[in-house]
This record gives sequence, structure tokens and C-alpha cells, in this order.
Amino acid sequence: MTATSAAPFSPEEIAAEGLKPEEYAEIVRRLGRHPNKAELGMFGVMWSEHCCYKNSRPLLKQFPTDGPRILVGPGENAGVVDLGDGLQLAFKIESHNHPSAVEPFQGAATGVGGILRDIFTMGARPIALLNSLRFGSLEDAKTQRLFSGVVAGIAHYGNCVGVPTVGGEVYFDSAYSGNPLVNVMALGLMETPEIVKSGASGLGNPVLYVGSTTGRDGMRGASFASAELSNESMDDRPAVQVGDPFLEKSLIEACLEAFKTGAVVAAQDMGAAGITCSTSEMAAKGGVGIELDLDKIPVRELGMVPYEYLLSESQERMLFVAHKGREQELIDIFHRWGLQAVVAGTVIAEPIVKILFQGEIAAEIPTEALAENTPLYHRELLTQPPEYALKAWEWTPESLPSCTTAGVEISGSLQSWNDILLTLLDTPTIASKRWVYRQYDHQVQNNTVILPGGADAAVVRLRPLEAIPNLKSTIQNLKLGVAATVDCNPRYVYLDPYEGAKAVVAEAARNLSCVGAEPLAVTDNLNFGSPEKPIGYWQLAEACRGLAEGCRELATPVTGGNVSLYNETLDSQGTPQPIYPTPVVGMVGLIPDITKICGQGWQAAGDVIYLLGLPLASKISLGASEYLATIHGTIAGKPPRVDFDLERRVQKVCREGIRAGWVHSAHDCAEGGVAIALAECCIASNLGAEINLEIPRTQLQRLDELLFGEGGARILVSVPSKHQEIWESYLQEHLGKEWQKLGMVGNSDTDLGVLTADNQTLIKVRIKDISDRFYNAISRRLAIHTTTSQS
Repeated sequence: MTATSAAPFSPEEIAAEGLKPEEYAEIVRRLGRHPNKAELGMFGVMWSEHCCYKNSRPLLKQFPTDGPRILVGPGENAGVVDLGDGLQLAFKIESHNHPSAVEPFQGAATGVGGILRDIFTMGARPIALLNSLRFGSLEDAKTQRLFSGVVAGIAHYGNCVGVPTVGGEVYFDSAYSGNPLVNVMALGLMETPEIVKSGASGLGNPVLYVGSTTGRDGMRGASFASAELSNESMDDRPAVQVGDPFLEKSLIEACLEAFKTGAVVAAQDMGAAGITCSTSEMAAKGGVGIELDLDKIPVRELGMVPYEYLLSESQERMLFVAHKGREQELIDIFHRWGLQAVVAGTVIAEPIVKILFQGEIAAEIPTEALAENTPLYHRELLTQPPEYALKAWEWTPESLPSCTTAGVEISGSLQSWNDILLTLLDTPTIASKRWVYRQYDHQVQNNTVILPGGADAAVVRLRPLEAIPNLKSTIQNLKLGVAATVDCNPRYVYLDPYEGAKAVVAEAARNLSCVGAEPLAVTDNLNFGSPEKPIGYWQLAEACRGLAEGCRELATPVTGGNVSLYNETLDSQGTPQPIYPTPVVGMVGLIPDITKICGQGWQAAGDVIYLLGLPLASKISLGASEYLATIHGTIAGKPPRVDFDLERRVQKVCREGIRAGWVHSAHDCAEGGVAIALAECCIASNLGAEINLEIPRTQLQRLDELLFGEGGARILVSVPSKHQEIWESYLQEHLGKEWQKLGMVGNSDTDLGVLTADNQTLIKVRIKDISDRFYNAISRRLAIHTTTSQS
């Protein structure tokens, strides 16, 4: 059918593939004809935002991607960094937001499976998982169903496949009511002599399909992930994949064994867009073409047509290019592991993806049109911040009711500082996530050094299962560890995307420094609303600018990541409701000696407590704070500005103090400020603390700013009294006046007490009471819902 003949598809059919009219016209121009149904579907998924980043690619170019430890940067299945001593770490973060909104268990489970495949496709053995989750209010029954289903899905897949889930974060806010976020990060230790890349090469080399069979599950999942959620989306369950973690475990072992033979030229996971994506990307990256025969593909359902083969996102599947003559060697390995393995195609010289079906050509498209030369949209950036931000920035603390040592008046009732502390600790975003991580196997593989909830970042021992080429140390002598964290305060980013995104990077690095790790590199997951709306694009562009600056300032290059746009829910009137802009940063850090780390809980009565960073007398705003949102119901103000020079110095001092053996606990001051950080340190250790705020009245600002203000590059540390003199001398030399002695750790019978300079009590709470609020906040809400629904 020629390009000038009438289109064989209606505008509705074209739109159903996620394509705009002008994009369809471009397809016709490039092909010189109208596409057939299978080709239309291929363009639909490959030109989706999920696959080609057509709105975000120009913005991503500003990220720093080079560094002395970077071995593989953006463009491959995962980033790889050099840890020294012959050890290399692969890591990546991915989202599975829309599938989890429709089918929370399978959506989250297959998100775990997909990110693991990105890791072992590089030749790395997965060693750890983390997740960053966002949900609506936990008081809502629908949120509770989504929350419980997502956590169960993550637990099911990770536990069954045998990879520990060692850390993460969970936020609850009504902005995510209809569109939860499920971001999963994985780490892996390289086991193969060479890093496995995805570019096909070698004309005539066989193309192998390996792993599971192909069915109709996950149809058009990439396009589904690139559109707003609506009531109709809830019926789109075929777009949600179904995973098998036990099969994936076999796939991990078979792939690593196959890679070590040297018979594999290139490998690509069949994730989003399935066969379409793997064939086109492998061919495009290698500058060659691939011919694939669908009749050779193992199937689990009868009567499938090319459109279904090409767009299926059935899980646990891979595509290999093998050295000619060695294909049977690889097939035998996969068969031994009980997996499918067939030669399904060939590498060809012409740079096209040629798909055969029942002896005929089912699709024939230039690889560049599918995977490289895809649409690109340079959108116009607002010349000034949108009205919602300008209005929020007008907020000042003077609008709050006055406060005294007795507390603050809320809605005509005096709330003591004890009451406010307990209320904040009971807030699901701040409260312990014990209900979540107790469902995860966080100790499988026996390398988890700090358990979830014990520190600001996860710590994993680097212990190869077998000999690794070029390893410079014996396995018995290895003390190297890796720390990892995922972070994002979305309220900060909503109120000021540029400053908020900088704060995300700073907090991630601070969390790593609190366990003694040196930050190395970043993988990011950009979760935003529609870039086609001026506010949505402004948020995305400004956040990318902030992330880029933060990564440059803290020398943590970006090795890759994921972009998830159109995170919006259409309400009953059809009006899109976007999520908060949520650029999640996954950061990894190196620990030279895992015997020299620390957690967040106090270690011994009598240890001295210090605040690193801006002292309490410094002016810290309540803008964008958890206190302002939870206690006063106000989302306003500007988030704290990041002082990168102070961040670098504070973090270095913390790391050096830990490695020198002076610092015995460290915890950053984040949501809820110093008061919440002090409470969390007491809860983690079951030890009290006596804090004396030795601040002259002339320097004393609002007490709520002092207790609950956020920012200031602050870290709480405890130091044994025998190291006090050398520690304070070190602080004076490296931080000058930007530190403060706060008090002393008590024993298990001591309360958390916070006194003013003239010995007036601001806070005095029993550790038992704050622990109960902190540990049971989430389970209590879920139990209330269960009881109500059964009555």
C-alpha cells in the first residue's frame, strides 16, 4: 500500500497505539508506505515515552555521566562502576507504576523481575534490591489495597528468586491516590570476564531466544505506561505482565553460565516492548540488522498473530547473539536449567528488523526508525514559575500561631511539643516501615551487614560466590562493602523543582555518609506528570537541572535510570490529576572496611551527642516541612536551599569520624527535623537522651523552627566520651562553627528530654511511648480498616 493511498487505520486505531496523527504521518514518510498492523504496533511501543524518552531526552543530556570509576554509563541495560580490587558493581533503577496501579501484586512483582534482568544481562549476579514507593493516604481503603498488594508482590518475587530486599523508602500523600509509584533498584556483582553489552555484531551470527515461553500477557505494556490512568485503565489487565520468580532464578544461573563460555556476543532482556524492543535495540546499537522468524518462538498460547508476538511482554525472556557454530553449546546450558532455547534468527547486513511469520514477511522496518531516530520534542519552558509555586512561596512563618515552651495553639487547642512529636512519629511517611520490610527476606545470601531500619542506608558485604577474573584479593580477606540508598522528598520538588531536586541528591549522599560510605554514582527514576502541559514540563526541566547540578557538585555521575511520565489520574470529570514531581535518586557508595561502619541508634549510655551542620541557632525555615504539612495542614513555603560546600565538609567529617572509630552512630536530620531525628536514634537503640539547647534567648527563633525545621546539611552523631577531646578538635579544624554539642545518651530507663538554656522542658517523652507510635503507625491503620470492613 503506497504512502498516497488512504490510511488503513482509523484515527482511533492509531491513537490506541499511543501515536499522534503527526507521528503516524512521519511513519508513512519513513517507510514510503502505510504500515501494517504489526508494524503500527511496533512503532507504537518503540515511540512511546517509556521506550524512546521523546520528551525527556534533551533534558537528560545535561547529566554528568563520566568519572574515574564509571565503566558503563547510560545506554546499556545497567550502569557499572569500578569498586577496586577487581570488583565491579552493576546497578539500575526502574519503575512499574501503571501496572501496579491496575494489578498491584503482579505489577510490583514483575517490576522486581525486570530490574533483576537488567542486572544479570550485564554479566552480574544480583546481590541486593531496594524500592522507593509512593501511595495515597493510608486512611483510604483503596490505598490500603494497593499498598498491601505492592508490598506482597515485591516480597513474593524477591524472596522466591533469592535476592535480599535490603532497603528503601515509602511515602504517603493524597497526590498519589490514583497513581502509586513503584520504583525498584537492583545491585549486582560482575561475575563474567567481560561486561556483556547489547549491541549485535557478526554477520551471519545466530540470534537465540532463551528463557520462558511467549503469551499474550503484558500486551502493549510500554504504551500503557506512557498514558494517563483512567477508569478504563483499570480494565486493561492484559497490559500487566505475570512473573515467575522460580523460572527467573534458573534464568540467572543459565545466563551467567552461558556468558562465561565466551560464546555470547551480545544479550538483551525482553522487557518493555518485548521482541520488538530487543531486536531493534540490539540491531541499532550494533549498526546491523536482525531477521527473526516468529514460527521458531516457543509459545504458551495457540493462534497468536505477529502483532501479539511482537508486543507481548511475557516475562523471563532474553535475546542473545551467539558466535556462529557455538549455538548448541548455549542451547544445552539452557535446557539443562529447564528453560527454552532456540535459534530464532540471524544477524544481517541491512540495518532493518525483518520479522517472518508462516513463510512471509510480517514486518520490515529500518532499525534506526525504531530505536535511534525516534521523535524528539523540544517543549517551551515557562519564562517564570507557575502561579501555584509563586503563591506557595509567599508563605511566611508569621502566618503561624505563636508558640511558647508549652507548645503551639492548633485550632483553638494547645498542643504541647510532646503531642506534636508523637503525632509526627505516628505519620505513616515518618513512621517505621517495619510492617513492610518484615515481609521481605533481607538476609538471603548472608551478606546483609545492616538490617532494614537500622541505618540511613543499606550495607552489603561484597563476597563473590566464585572466582572472579582479575580479583586482587582473596575472598577470605575481602572487607569491601557497598552501601545503597533511594531518596526523594517529593514535597520539596513540588514546591521548588530545582532546589528540591538538588536536595534529593544531597540527602542520598548524606545517607551514604552516615554509614561511612563514600558516594560514587547515581541511577535516577524520573516520575512526573504530563510533559505536554506547561507546568508538568517546567517541573521536569527544573528538576533535571537541579539533579544535574547536585550530581556535579557531589561528584556522583549518573550511570542511567528510567523516565516515567504521564503519571496522572483522570478524575470522574476527565480532568488529569498529576502526582507530585518525584525524581527518585538511587545512589551507591563504597565502604573500604565493613568493620568500620555505624547505624543510627545510640550505642552506649554516656556517649556525647553532636549536631554536625548548621547549629540550632541558625535560621531554619519550616517551608515545605513535614511539620507544616501534618500539624498545620499547609503545603507551602520554599524547601531548604542546599549549601554544597557545607554538605561536602559535613559528610566528609562524618565518614572520617566513623572510619577513625570516633563516631559510634550517625543519622541525618530529614523529615521532621532535629526532634524527629533524636527520637529515631532513641527508638533504634532503646536508649534515652538528655538534650540541652544552650542557645541564648537573643538568638532563639520560633521553637517549632528549632525543633522541626528541616535542612542545614545536618547529621546527628554520638561519640564515646573518651574520644570527645580529639573529636571536638577535629570538628573545630574542619567545620569551624558549623557543629554543636547537644547532650548525652542516657540508659534504657531514661526519657528523651529536650531542655532550653534556662532548663525549661520542651520535650519529655518515654522511649516506650514514642516507640509504640513509631513502630505501629502503619499496622494500626491497616488493622482498623480490616476491622471496619469485616464489621
